[in-house]
Amino acid sequence: MGEYKINKTYEEINKKIEQGEAVVVTAEEIVDIAKNKGIVEAAKQVDVVTTGTFAPMCSSGAFINIGQSNPLVRTSRTWFNNVLAYSGVAAVDCYLGATQPCEDDPLNKRYPGEFNYGGGHVIQDLVAGKEVEIRAESYGTDCYPNRRIEKVVTLKELPNAILNNPRNAYQNYNCAINRSDKIKYTYMGTLKPEIGNANYSTSGELSPLFNDPYLKTIGLGTRIFLGGAQGYVTWTGTQHKSEVERSLHGAPLSPAGTLSVIGDLKEMSPQWLVGQSIRGYGCSLSVGLGIPIPILNEEMLKYTAVSDDQLFTQVIDYGYDYPEGKSKSYGQVSYAELKSGSIMIKEKKIPTVPLSSMVKARKIADILKKSIQKGKFLLGKPQHLF
Repeated sequence: MGEYKINKTYEEINKKIEQGEAVVVTAEEIVDIAKNKGIVEAAKQVDVVTTGTFAPMCSSGAFINIGQSNPLVRTSRTWFNNVLAYSGVAAVDCYLGATQPCEDDPLNKRYPGEFNYGGGHVIQDLVAGKEVEIRAESYGTDCYPNRRIEKVVTLKELPNAILNNPRNAYQNYNCAINRSDKIKYTYMGTLKPEIGNANYSTSGELSPLFNDPYLKTIGLGTRIFLGGAQGYVTWTGTQHKSEVERSLHGAPLSPAGTLSVIGDLKEMSPQWLVGQSIRGYGCSLSVGLGIPIPILNEEMLKYTAVSDDQLFTQVIDYGYDYPEGKSKSYGQVSYAELKSGSIMIKEKKIPTVPLSSMVKARKIADILKKSIQKGKFLLGKPQHLF
C-alpha cells in the first residue's frame, strides 16, 4: 500500500457513504476532473466512480421455481408462454434462457427470421408484472405422481425467481463489418454488403470493465446495479480472457473479461431487462448493468480517467472471416471514432451503428451515483479477486 500517495479502504469509503459525505462521479465526469486536477488530487477528492452499460447480453437467464402442484410433480419439461425452459434441475426448478425461442417459431425457415418472442421477452414480461402461462410435463414417480400442470401466474406469485447470467458486461467487443456481397444477419445486427455499415456494442468510457481493466476491485461479492436492482458478481463469466493485448492504459484491444452475475428478479424492472428480437439471428435480452469503482488509490483513478479516444477495438469481418473462425483485424478504431457516427476503412467513410444504448448507460451510471450519494448503495468488498 505504501507505493501510493493515496490509500483508502472499502470500509473507509463505505463509512463516508453512510454519512452522506462520499464524493461520487460518473466515468464520463471523472475524465475532465482528472485533466483539471491531476491524477493524485482527483484520487484524493473522489471516492467512487460509477459506470453503466445497456446492451444485448445473450448469455443471460433466470432460475425459476414455478411452485408445487397437488399431487406433487417433478417436472421434466417446462414452458413459459410456450418458451421451453431447461428442467433438468430438481422438482419444480428450471432455468429459462434468454435466447430460447418460442416453440412454434419458424426460426430461419422463413429467412431472415423475425424471432418475435423468446426467453428474454418472457423475463421482461415477468418483471413487468404480466401474467405468464406455465405448462409443465413429467414422466411421474412414486414420490412425484403428477404428470402435467398448467397455470397462469405473475412474478409475484412465483416462490423464487433469480436472474443468473453466466456472461455479462463484456470487456470490449468487436466492431463488425461485412465484406461479402450479401446482407448478413448476425448477433451484431444486420450488416450491409460491401462494408455498408459498422456495428459495435460497448459503451466505451462508461463501460464497467474498461474502468477497472485488470479487475483489481471487481470480484466475488462485488455489489452492482443489475436489471434495476442491486445484484452481485459471482465469478468470471464464460469466455473470460485476461491474457490479451492491451493499450498503454491497460485496456484490452479486443474482447477480454466477462462477469457472471446474479440478482433477485422480483426486484428488477422491465426498463432494464428488455427482450430483443435480432432479425435472422434469434432472441436475446438487453441488460442494464453498472458497477461502482472504488478509488482506493491513484492507480484506480488513472484507470477510470481513460476516455473514448484512448479505448480501441478491432474491425472484424462477419461476412467471410468470423463464420469460419478467423480473427483477422481490418483496422483498429477508437470508441471516439465509433461514437462520432462514422469510421474510415480503406479510405471509405463507413457509418457506425451502436447496439448498446449510451442514453441508458448514462442513466445507469447516474442512478448508481445518486443511490450511493444518498447512502442507499454501499460498496461490496470482493471476497475473491480474479
